[in-house]
Amino acid sequence: MDPSMLLAIALVAVFAGAVAQAVTGMGFSLVAAPALIAMLGPREGVATVVLLAAMSSLLPLSRGYRAVRVRDTATLLLPTLAATPIIAALLSGADTSLVAVLAGLAVIAGVIALAVGVRYRGLQTRRAAVGTGVASAALNVVGGVGGPPIGLFVANSGWDPGETRASLQAFFLVQNTVTAVVLGFVLPSWQLVAALAVGTLLGTWIAEMVPTATARIGVLGVSGVGGLALVLGNV
Repeated sequence: MDPSMLLAIALVAVFAGAVAQAVTGMGFSLVAAPALIAMLGPREGVATVVLLAAMSSLLPLSRGYRAVRVRDTATLLLPTLAATPIIAALLSGADTSLVAVLAGLAVIAGVIALAVGVRYRGLQTRRAAVGTGVASAALNVVGGVGGPPIGLFVANSGWDPGETRASLQAFFLVQNTVTAVVLGFVLPSWQLVAALAVGTLLGTWIAEMVPTATARIGVLGVSGVGGLALVLGNV
């Protein structure tokens, strides 16, 4: 594909991903990663995705940081951060397609279960939080898309929209920053940063008008799309 066309697609994807991130607290990487990886290649694309994803959380978090569930967010973050460099080393040079497909199928099954009203108390335990964090770390290293497991955990927890958005923004800001350090910084072009800024501003404005039910559907929807993308992109 022509480089200018790839750039145009990437700009639209970054803009849309930034809107999703601001409105639901997650979704930037799920929306933007495919286009950025197609334009920049796997290694540079993933490194660019995680850095832009960290940047996409800055403005929304600066406005809603008081709503962050600090203890719950830290419980998810600690295993994620501990696992990230280990997983990066273990998967270096390995074929991660099977891991991504299995993870995608698990995410889709979880989304369907939560969407029809199923709640699993076991997913609210500290052990489940550790497993969720490790799964997110693995998917972030594999393809820059660590959101789906965290989205499922949060959707099952019953947090209100403000707490959900703020806690997710805090989680992904830290996770993506650490992942960017582990993978190596790749500075994005000014066009990508501009698209990110415009999308974030629009999404932050929209987020104030989103009711509880819609916010939860948004988190589940973004998680489901992410799971489907993991499957289709690796079969």
